[in-house]
Amino acid sequence: MTTTGALAGIRIVDLTRVLGGPYATQMLADHGAEVIKVEPPDGDETRGWGPPFREDGAASYFVGINRNKRGLALDLSRPAGREVLLRLLADADVLVENFKTGTLEKWDLGYHEVLKGRFPRLIHARISGFGDDGPLGGYPGYDAVVQAMAGVMSINGDADGEPVRAGVPIVDIATGMNIAAAILMALIERSRSGLGQKVETTLYDSTIAFLHPHAANYLMSGRPPRRTGNAHANIAPYDAFPTATVPVFLAIGNDRQFARLAAEIGAPTLVADPRFRSNAERLKHRDELREALIGALRLLDGRGLAARLLEQGVPAGAVEDIPAVLDHPHTRHRGMVVEEPGYRGTGIPVRMTRTPGSVRAGPPRLGADTRAVLAALGYGEAEIAAMIEAGIAVVPPGD
Repeated sequence: MTTTGALAGIRIVDLTRVLGGPYATQMLADHGAEVIKVEPPDGDETRGWGPPFREDGAASYFVGINRNKRGLALDLSRPAGREVLLRLLADADVLVENFKTGTLEKWDLGYHEVLKGRFPRLIHARISGFGDDGPLGGYPGYDAVVQAMAGVMSINGDADGEPVRAGVPIVDIATGMNIAAAILMALIERSRSGLGQKVETTLYDSTIAFLHPHAANYLMSGRPPRRTGNAHANIAPYDAFPTATVPVFLAIGNDRQFARLAAEIGAPTLVADPRFRSNAERLKHRDELREALIGALRLLDGRGLAARLLEQGVPAGAVEDIPAVLDHPHTRHRGMVVEEPGYRGTGIPVRMTRTPGSVRAGPPRLGADTRAVLAALGYGEAEIAAMIEAGIAVVPPGD
C-alpha cells in the first residue's frame, strides 16, 4: 500500500484491540502511516461483534475501524511470538497498545525496563482504562462503564428521567483521538531531540477532559449540573423542537440570531418580550420560551425551516436518522461515504491540500499479511511454516 499521505514513511506497530486504539491507528493509516495490526491467534474480539458480518466473517464493528492496515496474527504470550515483535520494533516509529496493566512487563517488554534502551527512537503509545496507579489504577476500562463513573451519564437524559448512556461510544473515540494527537506531538518532538518517549491517555482522563461546560460551570459556581435533555445548560433556546414534520434543533447563540428566528417563524414580538431580551433572561424563562416556540413551530415544515434559517446564519438543523445522513447530498459531496470494491465505510474527516488522506485497502482478514510480514523480517519459508504449524503465527484458512 504505497502512499504519499502526510505520514508516509512512518511505521506503526498496532497491538490494540476493540475501539479506542484501532480508531486512532486508522486515523493515522488514512494519512499514510504504515500500520501493521498485530492480532492474537483468535483475532480482535470485535471481529465477532455482529451481525452484520462481511463475507469472511468479520463484523461491521471491526470493518469500520481497521482499514488501511496490514494484518499479522501472532501469539505474543509465547517467547517466539515476542521475538517476532522485537524484530518488528527494530525499524518501527511507534508502538501502540492497550494491554491490561503489567502485561508487557510480564513479557519482559516494559518500556522503561527494555524498550527505551533497545529502541531509543521508539514512541510507545499506551491506552488504558484508568492509568497504572492511583485508587483506580490497573482496573480495566470500558466505554459505557467510564461514561457512568466519569459523569457523562449523570448529565445525559431528560431532566425527570434516568441517567442515559450516550448513543455512540464517545469515551473510546475521544481517547483514540487523544492518543493519535499524542503520537503526532511525540513525532514532532522527536524530530528535534532524536528520542522517543512513552505517551499515555486513559478513558477516565479523556472523559473528564471533555465534560465541558458542565465541569467548568460546577468549578465556578459550586452548583452540581443537572440533566436537561436536549437543552443546553448555558444557552437558550438550544434544544430540539417539534414541527409539523420532523423535529428541528435550534442552537441560538446570540440576540441577533434570536431576532432572525422570531421573524422567520412569524413571532417577531418575542424579541421585545422582556423575558427573552437576552440569553440570561431566556435561560431564566426557558420553559415559557419553549412553550412559545412550540406554538409558533407546530404548523411549519421542519426541513424547510431549517434550510431557511441556515441561509440567514441561524444555527438550525432537522433531526435526521443515520440512513438519511449517509445518503444526504452534502455527505456525498464531502466524500464522507467511501465505496470501494468489497468495502463501504465513512470518509476521512481531515482535509489536506498537498498530502490528502486516502482509503487504499479494506480491513485485513485475520492474518492476511502474516507470511509477507514474517518474510520481510528475514524469516525463511521453513521457519514461517514451523511458526504456523506451532500456532505462534496464524494465516487465513487455505493460505
